[in-house]
Amino acid sequence: MPKTKLKILIATPEAVPFAKTGGLADVTGALPKALSDLGHQVKVILPKYKMVDETKLDLHQVNINVPEIPLGEKKGKINLKSCRFSDSEVEYLFIVNDKYYNRDKLYMDKATGFDYVDNDERFILFARGTLEVLKALDWQPDIIHANDWQSALIPAYLKTLYAGDPFFSGTATVFSIHNIAYQGNFPKDSFAKIGVAKDLFYPTSAFEFWGNVNFLKVGISYADVLSTVSERYAVEIQSSSEFGFGLEGVLRTRNPDLYGIVNGIDYEEWSPEKDKFIPYCYSEKGLSGKQKNKRALLEKCNLPKTRKRVPLIGIISRLADQKGFDILAEISDKLLSLNLQMVVLGTGDEKYHKLFKQMAKKYPQKMSVNFRFDNALAHLIEAGADMFLMPSRYEPCGLNQLYSLKYGTVPIVRETGGLADTIQDYNPETGEGTGFVFKNYDSDELLEAIKRAFQVYSNKGIWTKLMKNGMQKDFSWEASARKYENLYQRALQK
Repeated sequence: MPKTKLKILIATPEAVPFAKTGGLADVTGALPKALSDLGHQVKVILPKYKMVDETKLDLHQVNINVPEIPLGEKKGKINLKSCRFSDSEVEYLFIVNDKYYNRDKLYMDKATGFDYVDNDERFILFARGTLEVLKALDWQPDIIHANDWQSALIPAYLKTLYAGDPFFSGTATVFSIHNIAYQGNFPKDSFAKIGVAKDLFYPTSAFEFWGNVNFLKVGISYADVLSTVSERYAVEIQSSSEFGFGLEGVLRTRNPDLYGIVNGIDYEEWSPEKDKFIPYCYSEKGLSGKQKNKRALLEKCNLPKTRKRVPLIGIISRLADQKGFDILAEISDKLLSLNLQMVVLGTGDEKYHKLFKQMAKKYPQKMSVNFRFDNALAHLIEAGADMFLMPSRYEPCGLNQLYSLKYGTVPIVRETGGLADTIQDYNPETGEGTGFVFKNYDSDELLEAIKRAFQVYSNKGIWTKLMKNGMQKDFSWEASARKYENLYQRALQK
């Protein structure tokens, strides 16, 4: 009979509110609390980075003895700190090693603009250190849920170095891929640092990838069950190198064990009814605050307010090719010749900083660009914009389209990954749908989708119905957490 209440360890390189570079941190910030609310005993483990504020978070030392971790010819000593929050039973554990983790950035050396050269050692230490911490704590998890390449060695260690260890005899692994483009590729020499048997490295083995070591491939190969962050993305990453980035063949061999689960969102933080960052709260039953937030957003971004009904498009994004800004660049003048306004928030590639600066300079009455991370402005954009644009080349899940639905901000998206799974194209004949979807990665199709949205926007009654369609959708974490529960049971049955 399956266990109903599980002991779950979530191993992750980042988690809100401690450290974040992307959507992974949002998932590992929210999922543990949702699982805990369902009655499971949950711990989260991550490195103790420089950006983790020990005083503010009230971190305290955990007095355990962890053996030094071999890293090839070196050894890494780790300590452990922990904290809890009053709103949850989840315990957060932090692996401490200042040499490896007390740095300005999580993965990238800001002095060079490239990844840290010792990222292999940093996350070998994290993976093997996690298992030694569990033994030192005498806490035997039913499930270790590892996330992305930085945690990917954990499933491999359990089936190699720790295979005969009775402490882990009842532990199963789930490995989640949040963005397969990031794989943890290292030179062949890194293999010796991992510490497993030498005969595990050979052409086409789990550890070998075109002569190098690929941590993500290791996790995919050894985990009991695999997941990724939407059903469509689970199919896409097996389909071709365009989506699988060279690992599509490996994933196809694990097809029966690969599942897609759309991320949830935290409606305590992202709901226009209770949002602390917006000046006017509102709901599906009373939308007047939406228009007031639009005026506040225009004022904050120094864009003119007009009595006419002019659509305001919001973009909150990493400014990179993946997010579709190359096809947006192709139609920038055509787009801004339309009767619209646009607010952009984000940072990224310098070429897109230049593009948006030029667009704002050329169309100062229509365009506001904000090159920074600004949580308060992000909330105001979601509440104040009429439409939200996500023309991604690929998008494992996406969160902003889900926030947008809740705020009555109609998404315009490309049919890929989680965007395809969560946004239903508007059908003018039936009135069904939650946004505007274009199929091919093509600038003309993108422009056509925007024009379709504008046409519907011109009819206030129809547009209000479309807004409410989205606001009624439920993408809460509870639904996603229950799917993960099922996944954990599958892993335990392996």
